[in-house]
Amino acid sequence: MCEDERHIGRRTLVVTGAAAALTLGSVTFASAADGETRTRTIRGTLPTGSPDFVYVPVEVPSGVREIKVAYTYDRPAVPAGTPGNALDIGIFDERGTELGGEGFRGWSGGARTEFFIRADDATPGYLPGPVREGTWSIALGPYTVAPQGLSYELTITLTYGEPGEAARPVYPPERARGRGRAWYRGDCHLHSWYSDGRRTPAEIGALARAAGLDFINTSEHNTHAAHAHWADVAGDDLLVMLGEEVTTRNGHVVALGTDPGTFVDWRYRARDNRFGRFARRIRRAGGLVVPAHPHATCVGCGWRFGFGEADAVEVWNGPYTPDDEVALADWDSTLVASAREGRDWIPAMGNSDAHRDPDVVGSPQTVVLADDLTREAIQEGIRAGRSYIAESAKVSLDFTAVGGKGEHAGIGGRLRAAADTPVTVRLAVTGAPRCTVRFVTDQGVLFTSAPLPVSGSGVVEWRTTPAYAAYVRAELRHETAAGPLPGALAALTNPIFLGR
Repeated sequence: MCEDERHIGRRTLVVTGAAAALTLGSVTFASAADGETRTRTIRGTLPTGSPDFVYVPVEVPSGVREIKVAYTYDRPAVPAGTPGNALDIGIFDERGTELGGEGFRGWSGGARTEFFIRADDATPGYLPGPVREGTWSIALGPYTVAPQGLSYELTITLTYGEPGEAARPVYPPERARGRGRAWYRGDCHLHSWYSDGRRTPAEIGALARAAGLDFINTSEHNTHAAHAHWADVAGDDLLVMLGEEVTTRNGHVVALGTDPGTFVDWRYRARDNRFGRFARRIRRAGGLVVPAHPHATCVGCGWRFGFGEADAVEVWNGPYTPDDEVALADWDSTLVASAREGRDWIPAMGNSDAHRDPDVVGSPQTVVLADDLTREAIQEGIRAGRSYIAESAKVSLDFTAVGGKGEHAGIGGRLRAAADTPVTVRLAVTGAPRCTVRFVTDQGVLFTSAPLPVSGSGVVEWRTTPAYAAYVRAELRHETAAGPLPGALAALTNPIFLGR
């Protein structure tokens, strides 16, 4: 075993056109006989203000069957309100660490203390494949660093020998047995043990079916390694789309329904002016760009890239909380601007972001009007805003606007009528006992109903004109205990626009 002390303070910061990064000196291994192992241990300290990524090059000789990496770091006590140490980890192979390049081989963030890669298998979150000769790079991501600094230890072990036989990946189909044009329920933000979740894909599939879902989207943090592990979960009754939660230091974005095997890089901040490039990468791979929990309060979770590239935005993430209320208000402001400026609008969606028990898969869920249960049809419905968000499969909505001459429009549509044309807005609800209906327009909340009966079913109507309301969307709110604040959401629709 060889030990090597490394301290960032004696190294030079390298800025590569994206997020600041630092590359340390190489760790070198010699060749060895089949069946032998060689280990190197290095130690270092990262100060506060460290670059986003620190790369430790590893010179891998020929004849290596497996590479294994384990790491630890200290967690000193810090004052209340001060972030402590958190160190993420991943690896790139001999093809390099270039932003958006082909060298990515896996990422586990802070979810694991060790990982391995060989041709026939790899730790969840990492891509199996040959361990080829060349310079590999262990990627350290100092997520937060305590005032005392972050001391770490890396142990790298190579096992020599002939590689195992690589398995050919099998991906889920892009179509399930649908009902033709119908409303389909889905949850597009989920985590398994292939990132920081604790459930297997099979467990998630069972929970999705129990929640009444028709489709799901995989969204592991910063890795596509799970894509080849969902084929057995999909079926005639469940469409499984593939994606990634691109987890940057300036916000997270769900790549929704990308082609199998698509990797989307995350190593940039808003100031680097790189997000547009990777949003286009998502779209070229057939996916949608969906900023996730844009007002979440966790470190690095708040969205800083703007919404110019968004195909939809996640305004409701898991159990309804104050940051969802802020996201909803922010989204509504974008609707107001779109209506007044006559430009495109961004639809809303909701997902569970479920990781482990007791997180509820399918709460909330996005209910999409699509031509069939296929990846393309579901994405088209989301992009068009033909959808609503419900807290569970118990809640169903039928939201329409009808003009004086029988003109008709549904969720995400436009009722084309003159400014003074009377319009009747109608919402039929099931599964929402004692909830209150609110109709929200570009002028604010213009109608609030009495609570629905305990049966949870009811019909609420309101009359307006395009001159009075440029759009109308509906909210179902649970009863609130006291005060003027609205209760938590039970359901939310995308808008119907009114007027020419």
